[in-house]
Amino acid sequence: MNGILNIYKPRGITSYDVIRIIKKEFDFKDKIGHGGTLDPIGEGVLIICLGEMTKFSNKFLNFDKEYIGEVLLGIKTDTDDIEGKIIEEKKVENLKEEEIIGVFKSFEGEIEQIPPVVSAIKYKGKPLYKYYRKGILIKPPPRKVLIKKIEVLKINIPYVEFRVLCSKGTYIRALCRDIGEKLGCGGTQNKLIRTKVGPFKIENSVKIEDLKKDGIEKHLIYPSELVKILKGDGAYVQ
Repeated sequence: MNGILNIYKPRGITSYDVIRIIKKEFDFKDKIGHGGTLDPIGEGVLIICLGEMTKFSNKFLNFDKEYIGEVLLGIKTDTDDIEGKIIEEKKVENLKEEEIIGVFKSFEGEIEQIPPVVSAIKYKGKPLYKYYRKGILIKPPPRKVLIKKIEVLKINIPYVEFRVLCSKGTYIRALCRDIGEKLGCGGTQNKLIRTKVGPFKIENSVKIEDLKKDGIEKHLIYPSELVKILKGDGAYVQ
């Protein structure tokens, strides 16, 4: 079986948990992988590659991504998201909407970003999250990423909801952290929804419970259809 699945990953499980579920539910013995991990706190589009399509997983990694995120101002955590250990708290006061919007917009363009200490980035052959689990915090070097567009959707202090279109390698947790720093109060990621991976949209994604009910074949995007999608002339693209 060769093709890809546009899965809606729910919050609270890892990307590899989705692979485990598919393997177990469908007794899937062929190659299987994902086209770009999504943190357990995140939900939304997760591309699953089946069979020969696993050879092209890097293509999906290279796609731009779109997210709707929510930053909680006044809180800093060691993981840069709400599930981490709180390391600093400040009152959020005297922040005006135009100031918040201005700080968000200042991150548009190419920026240098230091990834979170809990990530899949490897140090001496092991991902950073494994060091974190042992109580070792390793700060990774900065990297250049491109924030193509960022817009504030809703302000309800201390929460700010936003939408961002960004290049591969961008950490929204780090973006939340840096926005909080620039506002002078700190910030951490509270929610995250991935709404797009390249041409693959959240409205076309399938929930795991529906995949179990319907079977893989009903939702599988076969290689011939995938070629059309990637060219932008497939009916899948809305």
